[in-house]
Amino acid sequence: MSLTTIAPDGTSPSPGTTDARASRRAERRFGIAQRRNLTGWVFLIPAALLIAVMNFWPMFQAFLLSMQTGRGTRLKWADPLWYNYQRLFSDEIFKLTVQNTFIYLIIQVPIMLVVAMVLANLLNDPRLKFKGLWRTAIFLPCAVGLVSYSLVFRTMFATDGIVNDTLQAIGLVDSPVNWLGQPNTARFVIIVGLLWRWTGYNMVFYLAALQNLDRSTFEAARIDGAGPFKTFWYVTVPQLRPMILLTAIMSTNGTIQLFDESWNLTQGGPAYSTMTMSHYLYELSFQKNPNFGYAAALSYAILIMVAVLAAIQMKVGDKRD
Repeated sequence: MSLTTIAPDGTSPSPGTTDARASRRAERRFGIAQRRNLTGWVFLIPAALLIAVMNFWPMFQAFLLSMQTGRGTRLKWADPLWYNYQRLFSDEIFKLTVQNTFIYLIIQVPIMLVVAMVLANLLNDPRLKFKGLWRTAIFLPCAVGLVSYSLVFRTMFATDGIVNDTLQAIGLVDSPVNWLGQPNTARFVIIVGLLWRWTGYNMVFYLAALQNLDRSTFEAARIDGAGPFKTFWYVTVPQLRPMILLTAIMSTNGTIQLFDESWNLTQGGPAYSTMTMSHYLYELSFQKNPNFGYAAALSYAILIMVAVLAAIQMKVGDKRD
């Protein structure tokens, strides 16, 4: 049996009329989809143009600049064009700043992430009292002004500062330690400053991830007789792997581009022994007979290091099938 649609006037519509109505409905749907698509592009294009003008165009200009030599504004094309990049391999100061930066990276980042994860696990305990107070206290260093905390650290680690007074009072040292005047101790002060400032920042990421984990996995571990350490290592850490990867990449990138602590705490001294690559880049660009072409080449060297380390971390840390 076939069903025929009856029009309001009692007549049956012709096949041509039905096709025309279906075509009009399809056109209306297509028009709505087009308008929605166009609305999305209207919001997207200004942001994309702004990113291109403010980010990618300066990067392209810096690449062109890295192939030029000269002082100040008196620049000319290098011969060969890769001369500035070639010069990096023979620059002893640059090699020292790379060494300093990787010392901070290798020592500070693992300690910071482990401490942040342990603190987040402790603060995630529902039985802990005054959790808001502890979380605020640990995160608060991130909100402290960089110049302010640098002045405090310089005062604390001065030869007549509270650190030396405390160490002498408890008998650990016989005479004041010149913390900022010796390469190893000056690097130690920078590492302590980085740990103090950024551990709470990473802790917040881990704490947010912990609060979204499946609680049934912890109950299953408890029923199986797993203690706190085994539960943390075999249940918590595997579920935090994506967040660990994120914080590791962010911390690595931030350390490779480290500038503030080197500039404010030690001024790169003594004798470049604490200077980072970004600090050296600033010195080349704006101090001591500025050389913008060589500084631009150094900036691309830093970019390549960041990209390579991030790619390695993604390859090692991302275990998705």
